Parts: sequence; C-alpha cells; structure tokens
Amino acid sequence: MPLTVAEVLEHPAYPHVIWNFQPSKKGKVAVANRRGGPFDIAFEVHGSGPNHLVWVMGLGALKWFWQRQTKDFGHDRSSKYSCLVFDNRGMGESDKPIMRYTTSEMAKDTLEVLNHLDWTSKRELHIIGISMGGMIAQEMAYLEPERIASLTLVSTAAELKSTVGYIENLRNRINILIPKSVDIQLDEVKSRVSYSWLSAPDVDGEFPTNGDRFAAQEITKRRDKDGFTRRGFLCQAVSTVTHKKSVEQLRQVTETVGGSRIQLLHGTIDNLITIPHAHVLYDRLGGEAAGVTKTIFEGRGHYLPWEERQEFRSLIESLVEKVQAL
Repeated sequence: MPLTVAEVLEHPAYPHVIWNFQPSKKGKVAVANRRGGPFDIAFEVHGSGPNHLVWVMGLGALKWFWQRQTKDFGHDRSSKYSCLVFDNRGMGESDKPIMRYTTSEMAKDTLEVLNHLDWTSKRELHIIGISMGGMIAQEMAYLEPERIASLTLVSTAAELKSTVGYIENLRNRINILIPKSVDIQLDEVKSRVSYSWLSAPDVDGEFPTNGDRFAAQEITKRRDKDGFTRRGFLCQAVSTVTHKKSVEQLRQVTETVGGSRIQLLHGTIDNLITIPHAHVLYDRLGGEAAGVTKTIFEGRGHYLPWEERQEFRSLIESLVEKVQAL
C-alpha cells in the first residue's frame, strides 16, 4: 500500500526530498517591462559547460521539479553542460501577477532571462520543455529560431483538444477547482504516472516506492503556500487552454530551426495530454519527411523525465551531440 500523507511526512527521508544542489549562479530578473510588468523571474544556473540547456517546466510545477536532470547534467556533467532552471511567472519564487498569461508571453519572459545571462549566440540554446513548458518552448522557437540549437518537446501539444467524452471532459475541468483532501489530490496526480513506475522500489533508495517519493515531492510543493498558489495555478492554466500553434506556424519553426534539431517524446498512457496530441504536433511540424524525430514510450505517462530518467538523459545527450555536427 502507498504511504499516506501522514506517513510520508513522518518518513525520515522526507526532509531531504528536495536535493540541495548549489547553483553556480542564481537570482531574479525583472522581465516584461513593457508587457504588463515589470515582475521578477527566479532562476538558477547549474554547471559551467559550453552546452547551454534550458529546462522549461510545466503547469503548476516549480524549478526543482527538474532536480534529477539538474543532477544528471548540471552536476554529474558540469564541465560539459550549463543548465538553466527557473520558475515560470505564477509559481515558486517568481512573481505572480494577476493578468492574462499566454505561452507566448511566458516565452518572452524566458528569452529575457536568457538575455540577462548573455546566452544570446546563434544556435546556442538547447530547449527542453515539458507539458505547458513544451508549449512555451514552441513559442520560443517561433519567436527566435536562430538561437535554437535543439528543441525537445515532452508530453505536450500544438493545442489542447478533448480526447475524452464531453461529460468526462467537463467533469475534469470542474474538478480542478473543487477543494479536496491532500490524499485525494495525490491520487489524482499519481494517475498521470504509470503504475509500473509508481509501484517499483524507490530508485533513490530511501522511500519504499517511487510513488512514495513522488508523493513526498508533491506534498512539499503543496505545503509551499507562497510558491504554489491557486491564483498562480489558474493563471498558468489559462495559458495552456489558449495555446495554439497552426500547421503554418509549426512548419515555419521546422524550416527555421531545422527539423533534424527537433524531437518529440510522449508516453502512450499519458492521460493529461493524451497521445493523439503528440501525433498532431508531429504532423504539424512536418514529421519524418522534415527530419523531426518522435519517440513514443509504451506504458508510460506524463512525467517522462522521472519515469524514463536514464533514457530521457540519453535522448537529450544524443540530440546535443547530433546537432553539434550539423
């Protein structure tokens, strides 16, 4: 049986569930000066290598959700990679303005952080975006394609379409707004991850299962009343609902970035952004004929950087090496 919330909180590993990596640089950047701001975006850079990786997080998640990749690239391979992790507007240590959020505006926030870091050279940025972060990554590539060295789009979509029945879709949307116990909230979040991964022994060795560690991190986020707010979540959610990249726009991305620099990763049992979305995105980008690659993970859900950590790392490294030869 999975640990309850009370059991997770009492577990001796709980105080260390967020890994204490020391960044090589951290701070806040005032962005959106003429776009409704200014407001601050909090960031960290890990590693000092020449390959600049930009990790763009999804809806309602904080920058430390990338901690596995921060370790794998920014610390274990710190001489090869520099990793930027940051809190999107509305989350974590970044400001949470009440305004309409769009993925395009959030992409501009990210580009301004990159300008601050002087990561501005041609073909310098290896962008990895998951879920809403993948939508933001599409916008970054559309806005400034010449800066993109590679583009990895994970568990994301060109636009959200309902792939469930009308009544179920309506119920799911309403349920987001209904207060629930933390145990019920955790069950709902866990449903987005493959059971085979959740039920396996904790790969980091301290909790009984991966699912218990997953729960511990989710509890930590939800106990952060300043970093994770209902207001910030809803503002971000609006951006995902309104995100849309047409065939023409995505073909332009492929032509200007280069199809061989783009890869899509998706799980077959992702029930948050379902697998048909991956096929639509792939087709709009031009698919195999344009040189775009697509990797489908059988029996995996929405959180591929956790569920397939080693393969995920390998795919990112392979693409970085591939584009260096172009």
